[in-house]
Amino acid sequence: MISSSHKLIGDILTKRTRRLFSAEFKLEAAQLVLVQNYSVTEAAQAMNVGKSTMDKWVRQLKQERQGKAPKASPMTPEQIEIRELKKKLARLEEHNEILKKATALLMSDSLNNS
Repeated sequence: MISSSHKLIGDILTKRTRRLFSAEFKLEAAQLVLVQNYSVTEAAQAMNVGKSTMDKWVRQLKQERQGKAPKASPMTPEQIEIRELKKKLARLEEHNEILKKATALLMSDSLNNS
């Protein structure tokens, strides 16, 4: 009979670590299929990634090139820039709202003290 502590150790030893890939790596990999006419299987083998991973990256790059917003992290430099600009815009709009409220509060205080 296997004790629960032995099972836990076995689970830890067999657990795979998830590999992380940069946007540049994903872009390069997907371009093997879309630009250099590799098959998905050939590109996956060449880049040492799984076929389903390569399928996902190719599908994502196709969507980005069609102007659709990616569900995952963007790969093209343009999509990365758009994401960063959207974050900056949201931050600036939030600051603008805070300043408007602060100005209104200061104005009402000023009128009440007059």
